[in-house]
Amino acid sequence: MSTVTTHRPPESGPQLRHLQSRAWAYFQYETNPHTGLVADKTAPDWPASIAATGMALSAYPVAVERGLLDERTAIARTLATLRFFRDSQQGDAADATGYRGFYYHFLDMRTGRRAWQCELSTVDSAFLFAGMLTAAAYFRADTPEQREIRELAELLYRRADWTWAQAADGTIGHGWRPESGFIPHRWQGYDEGLLMYMLALGSPTHALPPSAFAAWASTYEWKRAYDIDYLYCGPLFTHQLSHVWIDFRGIRDAFMRDKGIDYFENSRRATLVQQRYAIDNPLGFKGYGAQCWGITASDGPGEATRSIDGVQRQFYGYTGRGAPWGQDDGTLSPWAVAASLPFAPEIVLPTLHYFIHTLALHDRHPYGFEASFNPTWGGDTACGWISPFFFGINTGPILLMLENQRSGLLWKLLRGSPPIMAGLRAAGFAGGWLDAQGRRR
Repeated sequence: MSTVTTHRPPESGPQLRHLQSRAWAYFQYETNPHTGLVADKTAPDWPASIAATGMALSAYPVAVERGLLDERTAIARTLATLRFFRDSQQGDAADATGYRGFYYHFLDMRTGRRAWQCELSTVDSAFLFAGMLTAAAYFRADTPEQREIRELAELLYRRADWTWAQAADGTIGHGWRPESGFIPHRWQGYDEGLLMYMLALGSPTHALPPSAFAAWASTYEWKRAYDIDYLYCGPLFTHQLSHVWIDFRGIRDAFMRDKGIDYFENSRRATLVQQRYAIDNPLGFKGYGAQCWGITASDGPGEATRSIDGVQRQFYGYTGRGAPWGQDDGTLSPWAVAASLPFAPEIVLPTLHYFIHTLALHDRHPYGFEASFNPTWGGDTACGWISPFFFGINTGPILLMLENQRSGLLWKLLRGSPPIMAGLRAAGFAGGWLDAQGRRR
């Protein structure tokens, strides 16, 4: 399978360290030190995101290893977060923090209570649990503080009632609201829910049966784009987030055994498709090319229709953009390219180099990459519209996936996590490191 290749920029090592340090700054400064909650984005009076909080728990070990945070502070931050979730209100009250062991998508940054009548989110809770399990795997010393981290992480993960969240067709529901009950949408087809299903199947208290994963996988879409066959999902982030924590290299479930690849190779193919779509540029957007791509769920210019160079263009705000099929209004997300580094470094590194040195999208703010930009929108620079905000769930994957590329730290930590291994085996995964782990036990 051919692809567009370029030489790796010689400064890629220092560049990756710089990218990580800028991404880390978001968690350093956008976190409530008393609760550990992390702001969803940098807009004034914006609530916390439990997914971003899970990424913060995963970021602390990386920051310690990279000399960005001392271990004592990392332990204190981790404990503050876990103690908050232990003590926060669980129940069906409209302003509780969670229910049935899950948590609301957005929480008030100050009080930690539900914000905006948002949904109790199963997948965002899964990202939070993954962060807790990462902390438990990293802080292994026999000290009172580190023992408490491990005990609280286990307590909070075990509390989630996955059987309650299961829909009639066997899949997991998107969420629940106390005012109206379960959301009608379910996790079906391939997307970022892969990690969530592993955690649901691996639960020692409320585990779902293997048939739940089979129900999810039964709605997969295997497609062909630009002479590349792969398990399709349009937004690039869906091919990344589960891989932040689980090393899918060399392990396969029944679906991937039949296709002769693994989920890591699938993410590589999805990354290559994104670049080829930008080269093809079927809708004629400005800026797209071999070193300018990355379409995912992202912030956008806003709901508007504008005539640009004689073409009527429809633009959107925050939405689930995707390629080669899906919503595309010319908005690109540098963070999504950075988070694809482990899958396809030969095309990611030149693109990051272009974003940094040609478009100057990185060093204008302490938090690094602008969340998204749209050259077609027009303006005073080649970038056109640029998002005014930074998001925790954008900066987190940069920091964490770059670390997986550099050292494999998170992958190594979670390989030894009993819930992760139990979930993978229940889903039918075998091979590689998973079989090796089994032989050691």
